[in-house]
Amino acid sequence: MAHLSEIFQDIVGKANVLTKEMDTAYYRSGFRYGFGEAAAVVFPNTLVQQWQVLQAAVDAQCAIIMQATKTGLTGGSSPSGFDYDRPVVIINTSRLRGLKLLKHGTQALAFPGTTLFELSQELKKINRVPHSVLGSTTIGATVIGGVANNAGGALCKRGSSYTEFALYARVNQQGSLELVDHLGIQHLGDTPEEILQRLESGDFTEDDLIDDARAASDTDYVNRIRDLEATVPNRYNADPKRLFEASGSAGKVACFAVRVDTFAAPKKKQVFMLGTNDPAHLVTLRRHILSSFEHLPEMCEYLNRNTFTVAQKYGKDVALAIKHLGTDRLPKAYALKAKAEHLLHKIPFLPRYLPDIFLYYASKFFPQHLPKRLLKHNNDYEHMLILVTADEAIEESRRYLQDEWSRIDGVGFFECSEQEQEAALLHRFSAAGAGIRYQNVHQGSTEEVLALDIALLSNDQSWAEALPEELTQNMVLELSYGHYLCHVFHHVYIYRKGTDLEHMKRLLLERLEARGAKFPAEHNVGHLYEAEQVVKDFHQQLDPTNTFNPGIGKTSKSRR
Repeated sequence: MAHLSEIFQDIVGKANVLTKEMDTAYYRSGFRYGFGEAAAVVFPNTLVQQWQVLQAAVDAQCAIIMQATKTGLTGGSSPSGFDYDRPVVIINTSRLRGLKLLKHGTQALAFPGTTLFELSQELKKINRVPHSVLGSTTIGATVIGGVANNAGGALCKRGSSYTEFALYARVNQQGSLELVDHLGIQHLGDTPEEILQRLESGDFTEDDLIDDARAASDTDYVNRIRDLEATVPNRYNADPKRLFEASGSAGKVACFAVRVDTFAAPKKKQVFMLGTNDPAHLVTLRRHILSSFEHLPEMCEYLNRNTFTVAQKYGKDVALAIKHLGTDRLPKAYALKAKAEHLLHKIPFLPRYLPDIFLYYASKFFPQHLPKRLLKHNNDYEHMLILVTADEAIEESRRYLQDEWSRIDGVGFFECSEQEQEAALLHRFSAAGAGIRYQNVHQGSTEEVLALDIALLSNDQSWAEALPEELTQNMVLELSYGHYLCHVFHHVYIYRKGTDLEHMKRLLLERLEARGAKFPAEHNVGHLYEAEQVVKDFHQQLDPTNTFNPGIGKTSKSRR
């Protein structure tokens, strides 16, 4: 392996190859889940360097994990465990951040490290927006990462991240690395090096773009979401219609670039906060909006009271960091925290995740970060919706809320000010990690977090779970949040120390499967879920030798 590290250093420079445990710890760990071994972490600075590093790793018969800012929640862009049958090399593409707008800004060309936040900022200049708005946009989620994981995000009208225009490398049945150019840009060259160099330098024109029947986004979602009697959920990771080359690949290929659609930005937005203590009221609202509204809302985010309250206490530092530090500094801050954790874990008498515990207690010294009306809403209602509307949908939603929703006993709503809007959406994002933080603080008395990412059938009216005693008797905390119109939910369960989590997970998933639910819904299988057979077949077709991301979806880690 020392010889291979020298080859990597010759390609990218010595400073861009990490081999020491302390230096690689952050990159060997998932954002929320997973940790494992890697012989080296390599940072290419150009697309040609990425190709050369890939070639060296393939020649050495290494297992390869492609990684960007690793914001995924199921450990899919980090190694899992220490039982690989060959050296693992992580290729981190976060420095390859090229971005070019095409076709008058109606499409974008994105490189491996291009983040959704960067794309959003570039599109803002021409009053356009990207296909997806993900919770992890603010901490560096990449465009290609979203495509690879069919990431769903919060938008009600545009579905999963998807494109059929991609340039990627794969290892074929003979074990050879090959470049597959389906990017739809002509005259880039004949060799991989020529194609990648000309692409990165922007040496092509609009006349070189190929426009055919291929899609650069999930164009049918706005129709699927309105089908209230569909026999499968609106969107889920194993949907065979959304598995195509780089889309849904989950790291089984090494993607260099994609072309994705962009969309006209709303001219005006308005956020409404809704609340009720009866989940049946939200069923009525959802079915009315999807069947009767001419203009769908932009987002419709759900939180139960537990989630709001726990996020208020245990996600406060995250909301403050995003608001005051900005998104550009967050990846470096997380890397620094991971290094500190790695060092502190070596001291036997210290609790694990000490930096998280410190941040939790430090946040208590800051004043209340949530506006009073949001806090009162949480006190009054068990179930809350953050309804984000734009343009024509604003008045349509306002009329419905005033004329029909407000007449129902035990419900409420108000229109958010700009400050309340920002706080509500930040709070919804910070809720995603609040359960983890709670468990870290209470690790002495609780098991690791059990988190499920599920897509329910559109006609499933029992969306608010009433779990039997077998599943609740040892439960300390149950959080529920998600994308309500899409019927995609994230459930976080925390159990007392000593609980058999695998048994609890099996029982929970069996109940969901009996109702026609699909899982995972949008976070992809990672190392948490067993992939459905259609996904296993798709991944094996992409990667017949099991070179890339071995073990994903609880499959074999061994070389085929």
